[in-house]
Amino acid sequence: MVDRVTVLPEDEFNRELVGHTHPPDWVNPEPADSYNMVVIGGGTAGLVTAVGAATVGARVALVENYLMGGDCLNFGCVPSKALIQSSRVVADIRSAPEFGIRVAGDPEVDFAAVMERMRRLRAGISHHDSAERFRSLGVDVFLGTGRFDGPDVVDVDGSALHFKKAVIATGTSPVIPDIEGLEEAGYLTNETVFSLTDLPGSLLVVGGGPIGSELAQTFVRLGSQVTILEKSSQLLPREDRDAADILGSAFEREGIRCLFDAVITRVTAENGRKTVRLTSDQGEETFVVDEILIGAGRVPNVDRLNLESAGVEFDRHGVKVNDYLQTTNRRIYAAGDVSFPWKFTHMAEATSRIVIQNALFLRSRKWKSLIVPWVTYTDPEIAHVGMYEKDAMAQGIATDTYTQQFSEVDRAILDGETEGFIKVHTKKGKDTIVGATIVARHAGEMISEISTAMYAGKGLKTIANVIHPYPTQALGLKQVAGQVYAGMLTDRRKRLLERFFAFKR
Repeated sequence: MVDRVTVLPEDEFNRELVGHTHPPDWVNPEPADSYNMVVIGGGTAGLVTAVGAATVGARVALVENYLMGGDCLNFGCVPSKALIQSSRVVADIRSAPEFGIRVAGDPEVDFAAVMERMRRLRAGISHHDSAERFRSLGVDVFLGTGRFDGPDVVDVDGSALHFKKAVIATGTSPVIPDIEGLEEAGYLTNETVFSLTDLPGSLLVVGGGPIGSELAQTFVRLGSQVTILEKSSQLLPREDRDAADILGSAFEREGIRCLFDAVITRVTAENGRKTVRLTSDQGEETFVVDEILIGAGRVPNVDRLNLESAGVEFDRHGVKVNDYLQTTNRRIYAAGDVSFPWKFTHMAEATSRIVIQNALFLRSRKWKSLIVPWVTYTDPEIAHVGMYEKDAMAQGIATDTYTQQFSEVDRAILDGETEGFIKVHTKKGKDTIVGATIVARHAGEMISEISTAMYAGKGLKTIANVIHPYPTQALGLKQVAGQVYAGMLTDRRKRLLERFFAFKR
């Protein structure tokens, strides 16, 4: 039997979740003499790699020491988006009078019911990532702690898994800042916040990146008093300032206090509450909160793998790989968050498919060829793909920039969602797209049109020539693309055309 795992609260939904992702009655199989591939880590990268390799006929072992499905299912994409949707409903009800709909008072949030809905939906989805399902697909699933015991063998609690190829897909864990008193006072991370059953009256969010920003807005809409501390000078430090400022304005309207250049000097606890001392762009201050949520980044899970014995190099950024996702041990590959700065489920899936190709067949696919979009699921959403203007400048690529404000897109006006823009960077004098940012309530649903064009080697002219339904917010993509043609009409060309039509009269 495997070690028992508990996810709090222990209700019927979390028992169903655990029953799928780390069943208490699971018995690990007898190891094969040799595996074509051993995968360590049962998150998105590991699951996609394992099932893909098994589908093409390889003998595969998958090792997971906690919950199948990894962060995405259990502590990331799935539970967070369930809460975000509940919070959006609250926000929509509060804004109903703007649309001529009378609402009697502020909507009442039943936080326990919101969290129960999340647990129910997560449990319902979890069978896709279940240990039993992967066993039925031909994968030998080992629940336990896997570590290398040489260059071609993985040990799982005393069982030796010999391999021709192996894949490290162990993901990441939350970074916990070194703050005096934090451990003693207690804190939440994305791995524990979804176990809450009572709404915190006040919440301090440490980190204004995607995780911190999404959860800060969610909790303020559900009824918490929320403060964000960000060590840089803006929310979402990776994004352009104009995009971050729109989000900052939205947060200010919703009552989120944002402190920048912020450093916590000490945390103490008394009577179940936390006293936080800090300095920020607004000076020194001390305040008391019910909970502290740490959203200050992720650290790769490499410490317990005994990578040295396998000849695999790593550092604080993760496992080192070449363009083909091979580690310094040519038998061993890495995929997903453990190796990449882009810590997204879709990136984990994409790198896994490269690993399957390169490890089992011809070594032909390079990860640097990937076109990687991402979305921060705040309201408005911020979506991006490719390079920012500053990235292009750093690489010596001259660009033109085309911008379309949603305040000039008819459907956005009708929807009351005019805050935001589409910004596309192209190579100077051409329509070749090098990057784009969309700020809009449904930005995540629109960015893939840009990503598809970039992948296919098509430029803005192609998008401009595609018929887009009217009225849709995605029509803004056609409008911004049409600016390429407008830019082609120089004063000289306009004079020539005027002469041409004068001659035709």
